Amino acid sequence: MLRVRPIHYTSRMDQWEGLLSALGMVRTVDDGDWQEFDAGSGRLALHRVAAVAAGADAGDGAGQDGTALDGKTDFGVEVGDLAEFARRTNAAGGEDGTAPAELVSARHGDTCRITGGDGFAFFADKAAHGAQCADADPALAVVEVWFTPDAAAAAQTLRNMGARLRPAPDDDETADFTAKNGGVLMVRPASGAARTGLGFEYTGDLAGLRDRLAAAGHRVSLTEEAFGRTLHVANPDAADLPENPHGAMLWISHKPEGA
Repeated sequence: MLRVRPIHYTSRMDQWEGLLSALGMVRTVDDGDWQEFDAGSGRLALHRVAAVAAGADAGDGAGQDGTALDGKTDFGVEVGDLAEFARRTNAAGGEDGTAPAELVSARHGDTCRITGGDGFAFFADKAAHGAQCADADPALAVVEVWFTPDAAAAAQTLRNMGARLRPAPDDDETADFTAKNGGVLMVRPASGAARTGLGFEYTGDLAGLRDRLAAAGHRVSLTEEAFGRTLHVANPDAADLPENPHGAMLWISHKPEGA
C-alpha cells in the first residue's frame, strides 16, 4: 500500500482542527500531541509543538523545544509492510542505479527513510490503521509537493516507490502522481534546497466549499487562474506568525472529477 500522509507541526492544534473539519476531514487518531485526519483521499497528521517566540526565525533548524518547527510540514507517506516496501522500491531503483530506501530506527520508531537524488529525505511509516474514514468528504484529497532543483530525479524516486503518474497536458518538468491508497504527490522545479509544500484538491463544487469554509469563519477567496480554479484559505499558522515562511495561505485546487 501507499498513502499520502504529510506531517504538519503546529502550536495551533485547535485552529487546524477547525479548518480540517470544515474541509470535510475526520479525525481518526487522537493521541494528544499527535492527531491524524482523513480526507476522502489521503491523510494529514498534526504534531503539536511549542509556539515560536516573538522575533524568532521560524525558518531556522529546530530547537530542543521544537519551536522552530512551528508551521512546518514534513513530506511523508504510509505503507503496509516496511521491509517489502523497501525491497520493491530499491528493486525498481536498481534499473536507474539508485537504492533510495533504507530501513532505519527513528525517534518515532521503525521506519523506512527515502532519499532522493537531490538529497531530500523523508519517511515512509507503517500505517497505524489502513482503512480510510468513510465519513470524510470523498471529493477532498491531500496533496504534498516536492519542490526540488532536480525534478526528474524526484519524479523517478516517486515512480520507484510505486506512485502512479497522472497524465498532465503540459510537457514540462512538473509531474503529478497519485498514491494507490489515497492522496496526490506533486513534483515542482524550484531553486535552492528541496522542500515540502502542502495543499489540497477538490473534485466537487468549489464554490460550495468556499461558502462552507466562510460560514465556519475561515478567510477564503476563489480565484480563476490559467490552470483552473483555486481556493485560497488562511493558514492557521499565519495568524500569529506574520512573517511565517511556510505561507500565509493554503491552496485548494479544483480537479474535475475523472480528469
